[in-house]
Amino acid sequence: MKLNHTVAGPEGALPVLLVHGLYGQGRNLGAQARRLAQTRRVVTVDLRNHGDSPQDMDADYPALAGDLARLIGDLGGRVDLVGHSMGGKAAMVLALTQPDLVRRLVIMDIAPVAYDHDQTRYIDSMEALDLSAITRRSQADAAMAADVPEPGVRAFLLQNLDLKATPPAWKLNLPALRAAMPQIVGWPGDLPQGSFPGKVMALRGARSDYVADAGEAALRAHFPQVRIVTLKDAGHWLHADAPEAVAETLVSFLGDGR
Repeated sequence: MKLNHTVAGPEGALPVLLVHGLYGQGRNLGAQARRLAQTRRVVTVDLRNHGDSPQDMDADYPALAGDLARLIGDLGGRVDLVGHSMGGKAAMVLALTQPDLVRRLVIMDIAPVAYDHDQTRYIDSMEALDLSAITRRSQADAAMAADVPEPGVRAFLLQNLDLKATPPAWKLNLPALRAAMPQIVGWPGDLPQGSFPGKVMALRGARSDYVADAGEAALRAHFPQVRIVTLKDAGHWLHADAPEAVAETLVSFLGDGR
């Protein structure tokens, strides 16, 4: 599948490919992309069933990793790869199964384990919204407040509401994401461990529970060389909670790409 993506920054070294998480879009990593693009070619991508990329009912990690592999081929065949949450799992799957496509890997607040986080309640809230009655984002925000009480999470989800469509529509493929949710919160059990030879950094938020002891152990099992960095004052959406700290950490770890 050919993914929608945006390219910025100077040519020369290997590109940096930034991959968003569940319910996100490439622009969610805009602060990090702008900083990296001062010295590196940077590509932000919309995963399938998200943003302006095509939609398909196949939404498991092999499919997501395959899409990234095609994009990397179009970009020249090798990248530095950064993935957050679901995008981090897709990045790990790609690095473990096609290691020649990745020079350095950054995994943001996710581990190669199965989670029991309930993500379908957000789909319930989005599907329950009567889009025919919505003309402003503030109306949608108010209608979703009872089901999604966190203002920041509602704002994040509502970035996916296309108010220019008639009637307004979600850019997310909600049926596909609901059907694939066991795979999305899970982890493929048949992947090789230790097959990626490049440098690896795992960033986690100090206020997040996504990379606890079991997650750290799984990271080290799959990537024995991993360096785990904890960012204070950051939760799961660490790139939004601490955008400058994340950006500078990426710049330092990824280097000039040569």
